Amino acid sequence: MRYLDLTLPTPEENLALDEALLEEAEAAAAGGRRGGETLRLWEARGPMVVVGRSSRVESEVDRRACRELGIPVLRRVSGGAAVVTGPGCLMYALVLSLRRRPRLRAVDAAHRFVLGAMAEALSPLVPDGVRCRGISDLTVGGRKCSGNSLRIRREHLLYHGTLLVDFDLQLVARCLPMPPREPAYRQGRSHREFLTNLAIEPAAVRAALRLAFDAREPCPDWPRARVAELVDARYLRREWNEGR
Repeated sequence: MRYLDLTLPTPEENLALDEALLEEAEAAAAGGRRGGETLRLWEARGPMVVVGRSSRVESEVDRRACRELGIPVLRRVSGGAAVVTGPGCLMYALVLSLRRRPRLRAVDAAHRFVLGAMAEALSPLVPDGVRCRGISDLTVGGRKCSGNSLRIRREHLLYHGTLLVDFDLQLVARCLPMPPREPAYRQGRSHREFLTNLAIEPAAVRAALRLAFDAREPCPDWPRARVAELVDARYLRREWNEGR
């Protein structure tokens, strides 16, 4: 698997790169070339709210608070609910081949595969261990430390999410109301009561994820032109980010 540790200058570019890596793998497969699997890691340079592809911004985001704090609200290409990220979060994206891993065409199997590998890799670094809970969460001591989502295409899937390492959790309570849907294990807890940081050095998290997915192949190039196209066509447009 290829490994790409790359944070681009703007939030829009960083979201676009995840999508562009998926498209790049699909185009390679369609052309009869080997579709590359990739692990990408990045860290947002400032706070931002990212909603799911089908999210209703009005019900999932406190837009007034975001405006007051100067925090952008953007939409990703995958599903799931709104998240707040920024410095202190480690973001990851996996592009996985469905030809190589056909069982991952089932969404529940994809969640189990990725989150199981991550929990196994991170548990030795955390005194209480890391567990999979709900549909797509990782938890420590019953509190959520990672939320994740996916998008499935013909030959590949994109599985990406955030790991709370040393994040200002109060910011989540400022930007997001209680979610319209919640896993049973949350039991109505507030954001501050429900979330927790891993409190691991980011370098150790990076090393654990690379080992978990055997991401050893350098990735010297990435789809720069397609990122620019996606930013202009989608991620900078109000109708995309706020259109639901």
